[in-house]
Amino acid sequence: MSETPETSPDEPSLEEQIAAYQREFEGLDPQVEQVVSALQRLNRRMNVAYGRQTATLGINNAEWEVLKALVVSGAPYRLGPGELAKRLGLTPAAMTHRIDRMATEGLVTRERDETNRVRVIVELTDEGRAKWLEAMRRASVFEEELLQDLSSDERGVLGEMLTRLLRRVEDTQPDADGRLSDLD
Repeated sequence: MSETPETSPDEPSLEEQIAAYQREFEGLDPQVEQVVSALQRLNRRMNVAYGRQTATLGINNAEWEVLKALVVSGAPYRLGPGELAKRLGLTPAAMTHRIDRMATEGLVTRERDETNRVRVIVELTDEGRAKWLEAMRRASVFEEELLQDLSSDERGVLGEMLTRLLRRVEDTQPDADGRLSDLD
């Protein structure tokens, strides 16, 4: 099989994949499968691209997700480890490990809450915010290049359609944003 922009030597083209699925699974809607398979491949490839970008900044995608969650929470960019774990779909133990590593790297601080000494607060550092901003700058360039062939109207329509699909999954799969206990 020759390598094209949409395939690798280890992966069939979308058309080949859909043809195989149709051969093996009677009644498959090829339009639905094309949309779903294209979204899955796009997501996977975008995650690889983002991972390359964050790696050049000395962080990984997992650390990027924590930085993003803290920024999205708003100033002063502070959350408890439990809230971070919930937002990222992680176990508390996995979140603790991630926070430990990031605190050592100077991306976040972890301190006891002065109003509740039992509670721990994770806060974004200036260095963590600077890494987040640089990652956003790089991602913005990548995303503009990704969507360069779409007009502003097409981008708007695509955004609306993808948001509708996202809402459908969120409404019908309430645990889809987090950790699935049966997949632990």
